[in-house]
Amino acid sequence: MPNKGDTTFRVVRVIARWVFRLLYRVEVRDLAGPHDYDKLIIISNHQSFLDGALLGAFLPVAPMWTVHSQIWAKWHFRALLSWLPIVVVDTNSPLAVKTLLGVIDSGRHICIFPEGRITQTGSLMKVYDGPAYLAAKTGAWVMPVRIDGALQTPFGRMGPWYPKKVFPKLRLTILPARKLEMPEGRTPRERRRKASDVMRRMMQEALCRTERMTSLHEALLDAADFYGRDTEMLQDIRLQPESFGHVLKASLALGRLVGKLSKPGERVGVMMPNVTTTASLLFGMFGARRIPAMINYTSGVDGIQGACDVAQLRVMLTSRAFVEKARLHETVKALRGVEIVYLEDLRPRFTLWDKLWLVFWALRFPRRVMKPVPADEEAIVMFTSGSESRPKGVVLSHRSVLANVHQLKAVIPFDSRDYFLTALPVFHAFGLSVCTLLPVVSGCRVFFYPSPLHYRAIPEIIYDQGCTVLCGTPTFLANYAKVANQYDFWRIRYVVAGAEKLPEETRRLWLDKFGIRILEGYGATEYGPVISGNTPLAYRAGTVGELLPGIEYKLEPVEGISEGGVLHVRGPNAMLGYLLHDKPGVLRPPSSVFGEGWYDTGDVVVVEDGFVRIIARVKRFAKVAGEMVSLEVVEKIASAASPTHRHAASTQSEGRRGETVVLFTEDSALRREHLLEAAAKIGAGDFAIARRIVFATKLPLLGNGKVDYVRLKAMAEELTPR
Repeated sequence: MPNKGDTTFRVVRVIARWVFRLLYRVEVRDLAGPHDYDKLIIISNHQSFLDGALLGAFLPVAPMWTVHSQIWAKWHFRALLSWLPIVVVDTNSPLAVKTLLGVIDSGRHICIFPEGRITQTGSLMKVYDGPAYLAAKTGAWVMPVRIDGALQTPFGRMGPWYPKKVFPKLRLTILPARKLEMPEGRTPRERRRKASDVMRRMMQEALCRTERMTSLHEALLDAADFYGRDTEMLQDIRLQPESFGHVLKASLALGRLVGKLSKPGERVGVMMPNVTTTASLLFGMFGARRIPAMINYTSGVDGIQGACDVAQLRVMLTSRAFVEKARLHETVKALRGVEIVYLEDLRPRFTLWDKLWLVFWALRFPRRVMKPVPADEEAIVMFTSGSESRPKGVVLSHRSVLANVHQLKAVIPFDSRDYFLTALPVFHAFGLSVCTLLPVVSGCRVFFYPSPLHYRAIPEIIYDQGCTVLCGTPTFLANYAKVANQYDFWRIRYVVAGAEKLPEETRRLWLDKFGIRILEGYGATEYGPVISGNTPLAYRAGTVGELLPGIEYKLEPVEGISEGGVLHVRGPNAMLGYLLHDKPGVLRPPSSVFGEGWYDTGDVVVVEDGFVRIIARVKRFAKVAGEMVSLEVVEKIASAASPTHRHAASTQSEGRRGETVVLFTEDSALRREHLLEAAAKIGAGDFAIARRIVFATKLPLLGNGKVDYVRLKAMAEELTPR
């Protein structure tokens, strides 16, 4: 058996390294530092049949490779791998772990592919328990290695839909090793499962840490080069598919036009609907180093004017046709201090010289046209919904958005076969980052629909177009499910819910009627926007999933609340800072009680086995008779008593007596005795039952479908005290 000191092994290793570099231009990044470990397990993602030989040629250490007995039984694999130090195991045998324990105890390092098979999704497959349990049992160091590029080779197992090359460039990234402690658990099986979850998260973090960080415009160019300019990617209600090449052409033209209206680095307002032109405009602005400030056109004159003031906008781009259809004439006329520019009026400004520039230079050499934009430079300005307080400007960098894209792709295997239905407005962080930017830079198709409120039309569009991914708020998803035919969502692979808590009734409705499990997530505009989420590999009902790879967390205790604490997070997808009304245009970096760089979410959560369960927002607690009462529990009781109607709770100040909980409901028949019965059924205390019940024909909502709690609080204070 060859080993590190064997002459044959060293000679073959040198030859293999030379061949790989000649054919695949292999790039190796060693971020691990010194490799003097007493016990070491190397884990790697598995992209192709070349992976074992590739690692054998370039790893700085010479471990023994674990090979399944069924693989080793095939002569061509023996011929390919016979020069490597091999230990053959049968994963179905209880002696496999014992065999590997003996290898590690003898002082040899080992290399394992924890997935046990070559990926067929482009992302991580299932991670088996054995490698993680082995690492925890022996106390060995675990060194993650990321292989990138081998998916494109003929030796991968991706389908014909995935772009292939005979000799693509391969990258190998070696990450720092760390120890995997044995998790606590009641049984060995539970401990093995928890250990494998830890190893899976290590591998997902490795995928995120090794992604190349560029600008959003460069990400578009990378996707166009990878998938081909003729590949269709965007479509809207006009039903005219647009390819990467068309979007690239439109983005270059629009970027040049916006460049004539503004200066590099200037924030420019964008008030546009969900159409393909909006996506082209945004990517054009990214390339021209103009920062789109996404205006919420449903927020009224005061909201739009406040956004313009806080971001110090001089120019706002919109569409004349959109303003007419959305009846925004009076709103636009009322704005002060900002120039309204209609895209239709820009066409005459694109001169003959501009057309020659576009055809003979920009489209041929798009990477030379736009100067490289640093990843940490401002990319987008979003505005918080204002559901709890006055809206603020949130400045996201190119790194913030792309890091969030890579985090999501590491935990959910999106691929170029997916087709997103994007009905959430692009001024909403969920609609922009997750439903627009993520699919575009990932090679997925996108169908833009102008409004998420068309509950009957959207299921029909999904059925007609064969969409596979739907994102929405629980309110929208519940309404789609109520009116949709059982077969409308036959091609849906993922339904992702966010922006508000997912009611159990909605989750059960989708599962029973369509056989689809909703992936509930959690986030904030300040974090690009996703912080955690349930995924196909890690799902737990009643939670908002695991924190995304690379995100750290701390919990701040809250007086009067015994369970959990306020969630503070830090990660690569964090915003650059806030734009606040007291100092317009001045960027204020995030901070919390834990220091600079940490973000206070304001949500009280419990973290169990890595899964985040939200209790309530700190601001959504009321102090009643000395007890802290969650307004979300108040709403939960109301939903249990009247599941077919909408309810929202607020408080009314009563001076020395503290606060009174007021329940606003769209159910005119709801009474306190109904709440008492529902509270008893779900095990809630009497303190969580609203003291006052107020009928509202329709609850006040924000443009993204969430309850407008600012307006609701004002309604509660306007009530006559009892």
